[in-house]
Amino acid sequence: MNIVLGSDHAAFSLKSHIKEYIPSLGYAVCDVGTFSEESCDYPLFAQRAAKKILLGECELGILICGTGIGMSLAANKIWGIRCAVCNDIFSAEMARLHNDANMLAMGARIVDEETAEQIVRIFLATSFQSGRHQKRVDMITAIEAGENIEDELY
Repeated sequence: MNIVLGSDHAAFSLKSHIKEYIPSLGYAVCDVGTFSEESCDYPLFAQRAAKKILLGECELGILICGTGIGMSLAANKIWGIRCAVCNDIFSAEMARLHNDANMLAMGARIVDEETAEQIVRIFLATSFQSGRHQKRVDMITAIEAGENIEDELY
């Protein structure tokens, strides 16, 4: 499985650490940048990473910025991307298990390297549970497509 990584300058160091950690889990890494601590704009790297997933070049993605929030906001603007901010293990597991998240966002100013490794390991190892959760993921997709899902509720 190919995992795409992207970060901004604030998370360059943590991304570099995770880039070296992921192969130990048996996954290949595609790094779309940034490649230094020089100030940059995170939406660019969120979009680059998301495109790798949409093109089928990578199955899952990991985005890292100061909090994870900016990256997730940018990634979630792209149709087909479900990016969850997870700065703890439980959220990472639930994002995959219940929400079929295809991208993880973390905050380099929030998690340390050891915690980030645990979050990444759980996120990559957890599969979507489907079942009753599939309907909810389908509803998210319908909202993305501009459909009014309230009509389905009543």
